[in-house]
Amino acid sequence: MMAHKNNHCKPAALALLLLSPLATAQEWNGTALGFEAPPDPLLGEMFGVRQWLNDKGFTYTLGYLNEMAWNGGGGYNHDSHVAYIDQFSLTFNQDLERWTGIPDARIEGNIVNRNHNDNLTAKRTQDPRTNFNDLAQESWGGQSITRLGWLTFARSFDDRRLTWRVGMMNKVQTFDQIIPCDFQMLSQCGGKSANSLTWNNWNVHTWGSTLEYKVTPFVTLKGGVMEQNPEAASRTHGWSWSTQGSKGVLLTAEIEARPLINGLPGIYNLGVVFTNAHQSDLYTGKSGGAGASDPDGYKTHNRTWFMYTGFNQLLTRHQDDASRGLSISFSMSLADQRSNYIHSVYAASLRYHGLFDARPNDWIGFGLTWFDMSKQSARNQRYLNEINGISDYDNPLYHPVAGHPLNGELYYRFRPVKWLELQPGIQYWHHPGGISQTQGAWVTELKTVVIF
Repeated sequence: MMAHKNNHCKPAALALLLLSPLATAQEWNGTALGFEAPPDPLLGEMFGVRQWLNDKGFTYTLGYLNEMAWNGGGGYNHDSHVAYIDQFSLTFNQDLERWTGIPDARIEGNIVNRNHNDNLTAKRTQDPRTNFNDLAQESWGGQSITRLGWLTFARSFDDRRLTWRVGMMNKVQTFDQIIPCDFQMLSQCGGKSANSLTWNNWNVHTWGSTLEYKVTPFVTLKGGVMEQNPEAASRTHGWSWSTQGSKGVLLTAEIEARPLINGLPGIYNLGVVFTNAHQSDLYTGKSGGAGASDPDGYKTHNRTWFMYTGFNQLLTRHQDDASRGLSISFSMSLADQRSNYIHSVYAASLRYHGLFDARPNDWIGFGLTWFDMSKQSARNQRYLNEINGISDYDNPLYHPVAGHPLNGELYYRFRPVKWLELQPGIQYWHHPGGISQTQGAWVTELKTVVIF
């Protein structure tokens, strides 16, 4: 397919971009790409407390988010339901350089409290007999819980060109941060590295260490080694320092470029992830046949790979305001489909910041995501139906076979006041979960953000 042909050209295109004379030494400003500075908070200076903390080197962002989704039509279950989830998050940074003299030395932390555990995708949109490949509420975390997202030490070397980070970390601190998480649909939230299914987004920590090296002001090389722990998202691991449950390590490498093309900022990346943790094959048994009928169970692979890439590029600048304009983003992932039921994902989106002069801080966004589910997994589902003698999709024991879903979202975000964001939108799910027998679903959404 054409999408795969384009992927083969991606590394070469990225290399040409890095060497391009268009990547000049002008100032890079990512505001119009979605990298906005935090707005003025609701609580202001808190009678001087915030400034006192800042003077001591402690800076933080305290935020609240809720996401509501309503199944307006279609889907697996047509019964109307309004699903609601919310979270409080505290992300902080304690400067240590002023006391130690170590360049850029700091402690970084993140704590997240999630509530309500109300998932519209599981309850209405998708056939519960198949795996998730998308969510109508990207911040649904599987449980109501307060947990540590990360707690790390970082410092720099070589005149601040090299940054080292170590501790209980999350991948979002270093990797795949070229696209903002503004959409409410998970597949349009940020890049596609989470599709590896071997590490977690945002509020789940594992032990690791990473390095970032600025080859030029516009090009950064990144690498890391992180614990691969399938138990990391469990409730017992929420505040744990233990590595209990670890199965191996993740080795990650990424190149990130931030060029200016005709004076317009862009950000591009290419990353790979390898793991030596054993992953079960989705079809093959240890004896070479079907694993579902093999007395020794499914074959395991002692190394698997994953690749992700993408870009976020400003296309037009609104008059003379560099913070406003139209941008386009694309991200994709490609996984080892022997062990990953999400083989490949392709997501594209358009955003406009400040479309209307009267509302220069508003955003409008439209995105589409196409999935290719694992053929190895589909083969296993067909075999299970065959040996069980079931061909009727309505039979509760039938194993649905996932194929190629297509999901889309349109949103508009505005700020009635500086510290409040309201984002209504609409989603359409074609073949939810990749199951052709499931009717296409319309979902109405409302995302609310408060910065304290």
